[in-house]
Amino acid sequence: MKLSEQWLRQWVNPAASAEEIGHQLTMAGLEIDDLTPVVPPFSGVVVGEVLTVIPHPDADRLRVTTVEVGKGEPLQIVCGAPNVRVGMKAPVALVGARLPQDLHIKKGKLRGVESQGMLCGASEIGLEDVIDGLLELPADAPVGEDIRRYLNLDDQVFDISITPNRGDCFSVRGIARELGALYEQPYQPPHFDMEPATTERRLPIGLGAAGCPRYFGQIIEKVDATAPTPLWMQQALNRSGIRCHSLLVDITNYVLLETGQPLHAFDLAHIQGGITVRMSKSGEALTLLDGQTITLDGDTLVIADDQGAIAMAGIMGGLSTSVTDQTQDIFIESAFFSPNVIAGRARRYGLHTDASQRFERGVDFELPAQALTRAVQLITALAGDQAQVGPVSFVEQPDLLPQRPTITLRAQQIESLLGFAIPADFVMSSLQRLGMQVEASAADQWSVTPPSWRFDITIAEDLIEEVGRLYGYDHIPLRLPQQPLTLQPYADHFSLKQLRQTLVTLGYQEAISFSFSDAKLEQQLQGSDMALALANPISSELGVMRTTLLSSLLPCVQYNHNRQQSRVRFFETGLRFIAQADIAQLQQIPTLALVATGTHLPEQWQTYSPDADFYDFKNDVMQLLNQARLSVDVVRSQKPFLHPGQSADLLIEGKIIGYLGRLHPALEDTLECGAIWAAELDLQQLQQPYVTQVTELSRFPSVRRDIALIVDATIEVKQIERTIWEHAGEGLLEVRLFDQYRGTGIPSGQRSLAFGLVWQLPDRTLQDEEIKIRMESMIAALATQYNAQLRTS
Repeated sequence: MKLSEQWLRQWVNPAASAEEIGHQLTMAGLEIDDLTPVVPPFSGVVVGEVLTVIPHPDADRLRVTTVEVGKGEPLQIVCGAPNVRVGMKAPVALVGARLPQDLHIKKGKLRGVESQGMLCGASEIGLEDVIDGLLELPADAPVGEDIRRYLNLDDQVFDISITPNRGDCFSVRGIARELGALYEQPYQPPHFDMEPATTERRLPIGLGAAGCPRYFGQIIEKVDATAPTPLWMQQALNRSGIRCHSLLVDITNYVLLETGQPLHAFDLAHIQGGITVRMSKSGEALTLLDGQTITLDGDTLVIADDQGAIAMAGIMGGLSTSVTDQTQDIFIESAFFSPNVIAGRARRYGLHTDASQRFERGVDFELPAQALTRAVQLITALAGDQAQVGPVSFVEQPDLLPQRPTITLRAQQIESLLGFAIPADFVMSSLQRLGMQVEASAADQWSVTPPSWRFDITIAEDLIEEVGRLYGYDHIPLRLPQQPLTLQPYADHFSLKQLRQTLVTLGYQEAISFSFSDAKLEQQLQGSDMALALANPISSELGVMRTTLLSSLLPCVQYNHNRQQSRVRFFETGLRFIAQADIAQLQQIPTLALVATGTHLPEQWQTYSPDADFYDFKNDVMQLLNQARLSVDVVRSQKPFLHPGQSADLLIEGKIIGYLGRLHPALEDTLECGAIWAAELDLQQLQQPYVTQVTELSRFPSVRRDIALIVDATIEVKQIERTIWEHAGEGLLEVRLFDQYRGTGIPSGQRSLAFGLVWQLPDRTLQDEEIKIRMESMIAALATQYNAQLRTS
């Protein structure tokens, strides 16, 4: 919304610059998008009166004029404007004047005739050209008056961004009310009294819809629709971005901007019968003021006479009853329309008007009578001395008017939401300055009733926002949040929560199943009748207590595979049960189990992902063990239900804590799910307290040596690594297998293994001779234990 600074200061005039006012409004939630002067800077232009006009002796389109400017002798000015004439008043740029666009007026000659200045059109002084020619000033314009002062050009325009919840600020009254509250000054609306009725003529009004709880109307006869709009009103409208049309339309627009209440003037001669506010009939046609004819839906509120709809209520009037220069009698409408009846209707018909913009946000339901009185006062004052005013027609449905809630506000709520305490007297005064009724029900509690124009105030938090913005967001004290922090106890073991998070990160989903399983599947996995049978199973497939969690997870894999889920990753934590001769000695072992099928990675466009292999699955298990801070030995497994060449047992200090690998091909054929990778780990071992070893970083360089050995292919890499660690001496940090080779140059049944060895001491640098001795000792041990030979090529 655009608003003139001078117009605003007529209502409230704080001792602050326009820039300071703009900042205050912005900090209060009414953001100033722009602040621009009405015209660019210029000087040296006054009101002049044309005394004589004669043709130029050497140019057909030029005239030689004499112009009175109130400064001694009249000036001779050469002018080419087509509308220059004797007696007219227009702006005159004197010699030495500086106009916009850096134009400097000097004494000169035009086609041989001396010119002592320039008669100006609107564009020469930064205004918009309405006609082709000079800017014609009113006949009573004082000659010699500075044009900036006469036309109030030392003015600026606020461009204010109004948020959807603040419909009450779409007017000078609303902004002045806000500004008065911010600067603690009362705003002064213009004084006006109701015009006494001079005719008894009135129009019958009926409310046939719930969307209009209150409707005012008044007839004014014998108006002069051709009367000119006064300059001060033209300036106010133009600076608010509204074009002037005719006096009657300009007055309704002026009152709209001034008060925020949309009005509409009907040509009384074209109203048939009385006025009815009702819902439109589906398919009913209406030609609007802009000339377009629309077909109404059945839920659009309209103003109708006895012949049909003549206006869309709260949106736009109809063409058939619009005022023209021939209009003599008018009917002024001022009503309150419920926001939910207007909201969305304009957009549905492709319309956007100043009236709909306000009504759909909510207009003060106490405002229609005041706005009507103001409009009638202006019409009778400006539209001719013969105007006769009829009595006010008023109809309402009180039960449908908005109800203003009484809200309880507590000081503790304010401090909790804003983060600091605000003095009680400021809370009360700030709310009262905003027009609210406030009663202190206790020392730190208030009962607040919002005014009729604040549709957005419904709960205590709304009031706290009002108090906060009047206090000033930039005055809120800076304070670090005070949050009591309690250190969490040190986790000295791998928790179930961490376990679950790790596996989910690796792409596994948790399964929760029964502790019972299928006896047949248990037989296939364990190879014996170790499972404890249930006396009263819930089904034949759940007839025994599970001895392994795989008997619970493998049916889940089958279930998903049968439903086109080729890639499955599951894990489960729970108990497995080992039967004993004495049922009281039944072992219940906490266990973690994992199963995986399908490709190593989910399907994606970047790269092809092959099916997971032993090392992919082993990597998942090892990442889990690393998170648990466990170091395990991996040895070939002999479990009958696992693949003999693609499975391994996991050991800590020689004790098996679990296994991993692929299911036996025979078992996979039975399940018909393709390759299935499975693992089981002792959950208690995973949750053992951490053993933390801290090693100081060495400041001395490390030493690396590589060694390639030819050994029998049946010898496990782990055995060789163990021998290296035993004979490599002090300071060995790392043994890394980086190459394995079989083929040309390597005897059948053997393979080449290449290891990278890294030494580093914390207190000194190892010498080559020391490394040489260690290498020789290590090679000798490998040759003795595994018949290993150094590979030379």
